[in-house]
Amino acid sequence: MTDPLAFAGASVRDAVVAPPTEGLLPHEFTLGDSVYAPQEDSFLLIEAMRADSDAIAGRRVLDLCCGSGVIGIAAACLGAREVIAFDINPEAVRSTAVNAADAGVVVDARQGSIAEALAAGPFDVVLSNPPYVPAPDGVAGGDMAATAWDAGADGRSVLDPLCRAVPDLLTAEGMCLFVHSETSGVDTTVAMLTAGGVGAQSVASGHIPLGPVLRERAEWLGRRGLLPPAAQTEMLAVVRGRR
Repeated sequence: MTDPLAFAGASVRDAVVAPPTEGLLPHEFTLGDSVYAPQEDSFLLIEAMRADSDAIAGRRVLDLCCGSGVIGIAAACLGAREVIAFDINPEAVRSTAVNAADAGVVVDARQGSIAEALAAGPFDVVLSNPPYVPAPDGVAGGDMAATAWDAGADGRSVLDPLCRAVPDLLTAEGMCLFVHSETSGVDTTVAMLTAGGVGAQSVASGHIPLGPVLRERAEWLGRRGLLPPAAQTEMLAVVRGRR
């Protein structure tokens, strides 16, 4: 069976705490122009998946906001019985299908969002690296690429409905793993899942340098208390929920 960490060419933890380097992914992912490339947040989520691999092997898995497909592909490599991946971006759906085929695994890539995922459920495991970057009013526009990261003024325009949907997405003994930044409220994700009857906690974290989008918004984020003053890094965290 393919080791999902082979995509990173190093340990996932190393990839998270160190800046990405050219050629980090020996597997050449096919990416449409508007598709988010695998980066540190995806690698951190894959690390958490590997730590819970017994909960993924043989299970029915959802990859929501699939982008390149790297998360769903890793789930398939970890032995998932079935992987269904959704994204609202048709280029992401095509990229996921191509990348899964290139990796030698089966991922059922479909265009859709939470509503379509609910219709296809329930799932034993729900995985997501959703859009989570806070965006000032008026920033989000018709740019399909930006839908991979922009998520409203508080960074939770996808996370909040996702957390509310989890009890209906999961089977009776299901598990979810979500990755996002401190800027969009890790404690809020834990609290929302817990309030929905899904016990939750942060199970992995790491700091990375601010990327171009957050650097551009750092002053605004600082004024809103979403980043420390003069921050040069952000914390990524994986939240796990269990029924």
